[in-house]
Amino acid sequence: MTPVNPPPLDRTSPPQRTDAWRQPAAGISEGVRVRVLRAVYGDQRAAAELLPRLTERQLTGTDPFPTAPAELAPALLREHRAEIRALPDDTRLLLLLAAADQYPVSTDAFLRAVVAARLDTRCLDAAEAAGIAHAGAGGVAFRDAWTRIAAYETGTPADRRDVHRLLARVLRGEGETPSRSWHRGAGALGPSGRLAAELSAAAGRAADTGRLAVARTLAERAAALCPDPAEQHRLTARAAAYAWRSGDGDRARRLASTAADDALSGVLALRTGNATEAFDALLIGVGVAAPTASDRGASPLAAPPSVASSAVTPSTSCAATPAASCAATPAASCAATPAASCAATPAASRAATPAASRTAIPAGPRAVTPVGPRAATPAIPGALTSVTPSTITSPTPATHLLARATEAAIYTGDLRRLREAARVAGRLGVVAPGTLGGLVAAFDGRYADARDLLKSAAGRCGPGGDPTVLIHAAIAALLLGDHTRAATATVRAAASARARGTPVTVPQAMEFRAYADFWTGRPRAGEAAATDALWQAHATGQDNGACHLQAALAMFAALTGDADVCRERAATARSYALARGLGLPAALAQWALAFLDLSSGRFAAAAARLRALAGFGPGHGHRAIRHLATPHYVEAAVRTGDTRVARVAHADYERWAGTVLSPDDLALSARCRALLAPGEEAVDHYRTALHLHSRGTRDFERARTELLFGSALRRLRRRTEARDRLHSALEAFDSFGAPHCATQARTELRALGTPAAPFRTAPDSPTATLTAQQLLVARMAADGATNREIAARLALSPRTIDHHLRGVFTRLGIRSRIELVRLLAVSDEPESG
Repeated sequence: MTPVNPPPLDRTSPPQRTDAWRQPAAGISEGVRVRVLRAVYGDQRAAAELLPRLTERQLTGTDPFPTAPAELAPALLREHRAEIRALPDDTRLLLLLAAADQYPVSTDAFLRAVVAARLDTRCLDAAEAAGIAHAGAGGVAFRDAWTRIAAYETGTPADRRDVHRLLARVLRGEGETPSRSWHRGAGALGPSGRLAAELSAAAGRAADTGRLAVARTLAERAAALCPDPAEQHRLTARAAAYAWRSGDGDRARRLASTAADDALSGVLALRTGNATEAFDALLIGVGVAAPTASDRGASPLAAPPSVASSAVTPSTSCAATPAASCAATPAASCAATPAASCAATPAASRAATPAASRTAIPAGPRAVTPVGPRAATPAIPGALTSVTPSTITSPTPATHLLARATEAAIYTGDLRRLREAARVAGRLGVVAPGTLGGLVAAFDGRYADARDLLKSAAGRCGPGGDPTVLIHAAIAALLLGDHTRAATATVRAAASARARGTPVTVPQAMEFRAYADFWTGRPRAGEAAATDALWQAHATGQDNGACHLQAALAMFAALTGDADVCRERAATARSYALARGLGLPAALAQWALAFLDLSSGRFAAAAARLRALAGFGPGHGHRAIRHLATPHYVEAAVRTGDTRVARVAHADYERWAGTVLSPDDLALSARCRALLAPGEEAVDHYRTALHLHSRGTRDFERARTELLFGSALRRLRRRTEARDRLHSALEAFDSFGAPHCATQARTELRALGTPAAPFRTAPDSPTATLTAQQLLVARMAADGATNREIAARLALSPRTIDHHLRGVFTRLGIRSRIELVRLLAVSDEPESG
């Protein structure tokens, strides 16, 4: 049976919803809802059938979903088969030929095959009359994906083999070798080592051109035809790596479980399971993959045949910027998830002796290009490559696995494991990548060394580079406080990932983009981008990344004053993170709650949360988040009269800021000194902080500095200057869409006896006062979606959608959805013009 793979992610046309889907979907998590709909091609009848068939472990994300159509929706498939069996034999044959031509590998050979076999396309009239399919200029268009699957599976095994051989025979054009090899493999009667080698080589060529879904299908078929168990194991691992990078997380996990490859399982667990277990598996993989003393220095990780490759040396391996950079330095301003487990060519090389096997329909001429001998290395999804102006350098598998193990240690917040990874690297002679070295140096207190290593990594953010290198350039830039460079690198990383056919990397890049948007006071853009990335993370099976994005969205909700959303997002993130020992998102969610308290004037609650954050150990807290929250902790502690611990925390923060010399970090350090200083002494520190802010990019923190400075000036009875500072802060908070902070500024102005301006409204757009989340909900409601449908699409609960819509109606002064439709239509007119 032909393996069937979910289609590429479609972000432009969400699936149609029916009443059959709503009731069974009400009690499951948003991640499961997204994955179910994607697995069944958006068909909600199939989704309603699949949900009761899932086990408890599948519903919680522990086990992958089934991938075979017969396991997804057998009743729906039987219904479609019955429709097709009612058609004439000639019509069914044409539908079988069209289905085999379209999926899982689209080969565009239907019309050529019809001509070669002298078939009569008028037989398709019966299918069109039945509403099953219709003929067009490009071939046959099926009613839906399930009809296409049924058309294929209704054919007998002999008929299927015949149509595949026919399609293989007519595929003779340049660049059609992978498609021809696929049909030859699908038409095979049984195992064939030579045909498996041909499919393996074709998979390598498809992967080199960014067609990873095709490469996965070819490698999986090659494994099924391979008579050698060891080679079959290697091909299955390759197929799992391709599946992961193409965004098919469920299939990747299923294949990885049959391949029994510790290193591959560790990489997948890093994004979908327990990071501690991932660390153990990956560190074992480092020892297995590390070169011996006799061959150390030669890279066993084969680069794509289309590019030059060279051995990894101490001078080049840092360029790969592999691993985790997200995390745990006192300077880390990214609070991030592991960067790419998906970026470049899998380690498994392209085994390949060109060959042909006999088929029932004689095949045409073949042009199978032989490839070099395969390397005996594990198939690692996202093996890193470093892009330089003249060459692409591939690190050894040991270097790559060390990078992934370090990510796992940082993701949990367990610094003991981070140092353990460094010791293993030293013992085995594996060169640590640049960003990894910077993180270890920062954790060891060698801030100058950390600064130099991170600056080197941050400089590798040119356009068109490897997505992993770009993501780590963004991480390093965030650690150094360079948010403009970080935003640029993440946008380029997402664009490069899409161009290379690796959608699994896109949500990872957007995780880091969220931090740049947060610090620069762009909550609307950041929240919208993070919401979209959350959907993609769920769809590609990256549950750990989705957890981190939930925590990031909690931060945006805290900034925009959506208390209910902040608490719901933070609770969701912490519940998942604590169950899997993910200290990074757990700490970020805790910080979001503390920031909500701080911006709402609940200083004692904020101080208590931040003190608890400092005390949390691995799996519950994170040193990087604790460091990032230091300016807020100092503010909360001063407001509650508890400054002893705040002074100690500020001392380390000031040391990092003085080493890195980031204007924003120096400004926040000066603000902390002002908060801890008595009376008139604080004024000079505030002036220094604002001067430094003018050279940085953290516009939101600059507004908070002006608020605190204005409050201090008011208490010193400097009324005129206090009024100017507070008005400036109020204007900034209104522009950021941060009503809680704006309320604090208005309270200070009223204490001065100065009338505070009302909430600012934009005269040219009635929707300008809505938050990004409210605007998304409003537009979907105006399009006719119900609250439950909006909740499923945005990965929120229906209760939160109700809250959002009430806020939309209140802010816009309307009472019905009809008024909302009219208002949004008027608001969109200038944009369309």
